[in-house]
Amino acid sequence: MATEGMEMNGEADRNSGGEAPRAGRWRQGPSPLNMNHYANKKSAAESMLDIALLMANASQLKAVLEQGPDFTFYTTLVSLISISIILQVIVGILLIFIVKWNLNDERKHFKLNVLENIATGLVFIIVVINVFITAFGVQRPNQSA
Repeated sequence: MATEGMEMNGEADRNSGGEAPRAGRWRQGPSPLNMNHYANKKSAAESMLDIALLMANASQLKAVLEQGPDFTFYTTLVSLISISIILQVIVGILLIFIVKWNLNDERKHFKLNVLENIATGLVFIIVVINVFITAFGVQRPNQSA
């Protein structure tokens, strides 16, 4: 049966009479995965998410500062948002270093692994801080005056 000769990537056994794979534009044959290219794309995506969260925190900080010190959780929110912004800048700097180093150099694997673990831990802390920021609530002041 033709389907018994199927591989995971969809190529049929040539002797089974199944359809031969087409030489498409996207199919270039088996080539090794370029870890630097993969890591750079991953870090770029993380950086974009970091920038989005940084913009949201800046907007929240502006809303809290507009409400003034009379707001119930003013000091708490200003502190949490400031810590979150500082940690996001640190993660951004770590991602820049991670992207710049060559993953194919095995001597740097340990350092890259440590940096990745630090970045992951800091991202977790940023998420927890932002959960508390959301829990304390940031409301914009009423503009109808």
